[in-house]
Amino acid sequence: MAFHIVVLISVGLWLDARLGWTGQHLATAWALGVLAWCYWLGRRLERQVLVLATVLSAAGEVFLSLVWGVYDYQFHNVPLFVPPGHALLMTLGILVARRFVRSSSALVTIVTAAALLWAIYVGVTDTDRYGVALFGLYAVCLWFGLARPLYATMFVLALIMELYGTAMGNWVWASTAPWVNLSAANPPFSAGAFYCALDLLVLGMLHRMQTRSSELAVEATTKG
Repeated sequence: MAFHIVVLISVGLWLDARLGWTGQHLATAWALGVLAWCYWLGRRLERQVLVLATVLSAAGEVFLSLVWGVYDYQFHNVPLFVPPGHALLMTLGILVARRFVRSSSALVTIVTAAALLWAIYVGVTDTDRYGVALFGLYAVCLWFGLARPLYATMFVLALIMELYGTAMGNWVWASTAPWVNLSAANPPFSAGAFYCALDLLVLGMLHRMQTRSSELAVEATTKG
């Protein structure tokens, strides 16, 4: 599954960048197909993750791109392959994070330390202070979230995808973030913080749904 997701993201973005609207439609059909395939193979919890991640990322994309304007896609829209792509990237992050179970603490420490050092540099040089602010969001996710290895993994995976997507010309980040007037790189080095926040929201909602389901089951048993 991980291989299919990596191929989808890399080739799908290439199609979108090189073939225009035709490529975007092809990438959308492909992304939806892989999403449906993962949904079909997944268990109940995995299916819930895919659905929640797709819905929440769609809302986030509309706000960040069309309302806030921190980045813009080549056709000034939100490509339909993007929300399912976020859900699939989260799935990839979960699969990769599982491979670092025995070294999860080291993973989190190395990623966070490297990001902190870069945050200090770009903050002092005023080349990506928006990225510094997003690093703060990443730190919040680490502090309040329970899936720290996943957040560190997503931070790295998202940065790789952002570097690839911006290099291909699929989207571009504003040099100065609107509303907050902070300098921003293309992409901000900690753009992955948005993915960490998405993961935190999805996992939090799943926990709440499971807790509520258990409460209803106990209530039904008691009444019975």
